[in-house]
Amino acid sequence: MKILVTGGAGHIGSHIVERTLERNDEVLVIDNYQTGRRDNLKPHKNLIVVEGSIADSKLVETAFNSFKPEIVVHAAASYKDPQNWVEDVLTNVLGAVNIIKGSQNVGIRRIIYFQTSLCYGLKPIEQPITLNHPLFSGKFAGGSSYAISKTSGEQYIELSGLEYISFRLANSYGPRNLSGPLPTFYSRLVNGKPCFVMNTRRDFIFVEDLVKVVIKAIDGIGNKGYYHISSGTDYSIEELYDATVEALAIIPEKDVEIRERGEDDVFTILLDPSKTNLDFDWKVTTPLKKGIKKTIERYKEHGITQTYTHLKGTNN
Repeated sequence: MKILVTGGAGHIGSHIVERTLERNDEVLVIDNYQTGRRDNLKPHKNLIVVEGSIADSKLVETAFNSFKPEIVVHAAASYKDPQNWVEDVLTNVLGAVNIIKGSQNVGIRRIIYFQTSLCYGLKPIEQPITLNHPLFSGKFAGGSSYAISKTSGEQYIELSGLEYISFRLANSYGPRNLSGPLPTFYSRLVNGKPCFVMNTRRDFIFVEDLVKVVIKAIDGIGNKGYYHISSGTDYSIEELYDATVEALAIIPEKDVEIRERGEDDVFTILLDPSKTNLDFDWKVTTPLKKGIKKTIERYKEHGITQTYTHLKGTNN
């Protein structure tokens, strides 16, 4: 199978590329390395890597016309700087439109999209959140440019008439992840810096569990529309911190500071995965502590030079 993966050098994308190459698919990756890493992808006879932005319509058009993919996995996203709205629009909206147009021109079978669970807003009206929950717009659409722009991209995909599956994700973590609390905790703890945790809860999904669903979607399983990829259980950020400390086998000098969440953050996001469990015959199999241990083993081997978040004022 011929598969085009945007953001293929990133956390989720690189794992998908790795799995598809293992089974002898042909893969073309487009990545600008804003948050991806070059060492996330090893050279392979079936792998083509195009360096550049999906906001570049000519680059995208050329990639589609030369490679002629059957499946598109759209994993690229801008989230590095919560104040850089222009880049969010260029990558998450215009980039999505360019990918859609390329997909239409070559007649792909299916496009797979990754959406943030913040599409449900900062004050979800049900817990766990079902797929019937309304999307919120403006300031209440996750309180961030990232959430607004990712939701716009998803809506353009629906408008396109393409065969699509949009996976609305719990917080993905695992090897190669540089976004969110886990890599931040690791980086600060190993460098002897103090940590703080937000007074929030999240549903964490280990990337290897996530990829198992995506591979099934690549192979045609699932119906056109929306799905949640989640564990169905939420944990406090403090629990995540404690598990990180345990995996590092260290004893911090002080208890971790607990801070109240900012106005662009939500107390808890707990997604209902029941439709995904049923349609894909899938469920989470990796316990949180086991996943954290595997993630930290990767961090120790490859290091972390920078971490990212879509939230304001939490990058330091």
